Amino acid sequence: MKNTERRKTNNTETVTISRAEYEELQAQSRQISALEQRVDMLLEALRLARHKQFGASSEKSDEAVAEQLSFLFNEAEVCAQETQETTVVAAHKRRKKHEYTLDSIPEGVPTEVVEHRLEGEDLVCPACGDTLSEIGVEVVKKLRIEPVRFVVEEHRYHTYACQTCNKENIETPVAAAVREKSVIAGSFATPQAIAHIMTQKFVMGSPLYRQEQELHRQGIQLSRQTMSNWILRAAEEYLTPVYEQLHRELLGREVLHADETTLQVLREPGRAPQSESYMWLYRTGTDTDRPIVLYEYQPGRGAKYPKAFLAGFRGYLHTDGYAGYHSLPEEITVVGCWAHARRKFDEAVKSLPKGKAKSGSAAQGLAYCSKLFELEQSLSDLSPQERYLQRLEQEKPVLDAFLAWANTRTAAPKSALGKALTYLKEQWPYLVNYLRDGRLEISNNRAERSIKPFVIDRKNFLFANTPKGAAGSAIIFSMIQTALENQLDPYRYLTWLMQTACELDMTNPAAIQRLLPWHAPDICKAK
Repeated sequence: MKNTERRKTNNTETVTISRAEYEELQAQSRQISALEQRVDMLLEALRLARHKQFGASSEKSDEAVAEQLSFLFNEAEVCAQETQETTVVAAHKRRKKHEYTLDSIPEGVPTEVVEHRLEGEDLVCPACGDTLSEIGVEVVKKLRIEPVRFVVEEHRYHTYACQTCNKENIETPVAAAVREKSVIAGSFATPQAIAHIMTQKFVMGSPLYRQEQELHRQGIQLSRQTMSNWILRAAEEYLTPVYEQLHRELLGREVLHADETTLQVLREPGRAPQSESYMWLYRTGTDTDRPIVLYEYQPGRGAKYPKAFLAGFRGYLHTDGYAGYHSLPEEITVVGCWAHARRKFDEAVKSLPKGKAKSGSAAQGLAYCSKLFELEQSLSDLSPQERYLQRLEQEKPVLDAFLAWANTRTAAPKSALGKALTYLKEQWPYLVNYLRDGRLEISNNRAERSIKPFVIDRKNFLFANTPKGAAGSAIIFSMIQTALENQLDPYRYLTWLMQTACELDMTNPAAIQRLLPWHAPDICKAK
């Protein structure tokens, strides 16, 4: 019996095959489809990786997205304009040349005057031989930058005795000048030295070993171990009480932002050096003129860490899409980040071939996100109450249309577009929470900007040696970034804080309150 039979009718050939062969062909077809889908995903990932390495990182709308914006929200006008012929002539623009001068140098910077005069034979007139007279002066200012200046403070404490009592064999009282308290007992460190090391490491990103090398080149023998001991002791004795007070103040606010990033700690008990630890960030929003930025080191990324740090907080918390934040107590309302949602659609657009990037679902999704940010920008100058009302009137219809549009779109779950749509739908309850209050923001970019200094510095010092060092770094970072947010110069603020704290009872809450950034004297303000 034959399993295969062929008949030819006109130009069509019919082939009869067995069920086993048919099922094998179907399996091959499914395998080919799966491989084609995998190739498409790999090409998407390759184009996106290439763009991240060589392309612009901006997520601002380009011509393709602008075109989608016009079509999505002004379809009637776009269609009407297509019949009109217009000629656009580019306007001529001339860039104004920047003129950098020394007219805005802050007070206190010394000015050294260098006179340039003619003398002797140069003052003889070449025409008549008479002496030239001065008729004017041209002033040219230049900036001279000198290396850091080192000063050894030699404190001499004089003692005094009564010579009359001494002559008459009376017990002679001895008086001595009051000895200043050292910022670190038994050390030759000064508040200025410690503040300089802190700002060099945590503001300028210069690791202690580089500072050690620079000091050695200047003839100062100061080891990185000594510097590390100084800054950790100062953080423990003077900065930690202020940090804890700022933490209490933070929990009393109503709008906060949170984020986290990785940190490697080499000597952590019970863990391999390659294990990932985390630096958490919590900060205030735009609803205060006394901003606070706090970092906290923790060995993991579990939800228990923000839950513990935010114990007692009631209000809104801006976060990214990390699920750990979604299990916080019900007193905390999590507000999602539209910048992350937009980034997903932006990556979906960038992962497409050039010919397909200007159209399709990815570009349309990005257009919706860009429209929301465009509207939000137009409301930036309004009061919180006015912004709340305008968001409901202008942005809520766009959000409703966006969700309805997303529910009609499908894509492979592992594709860039599929990931963008999945993120959008899963995060939707948190993404729309910014409509609840005019003080809230459309994104969590404020927290990302605050954690960026740590990420940049991490590229220089790479890791922390011990958990104690990581915790100390978190406290120092917190004090420096909070000072910067309050328009203070970190070096001058840390110097003033340690000088003042030396003379205070650091167990007294009223004394600690005096050291908060908004109570710092004018000398600590950035110029």
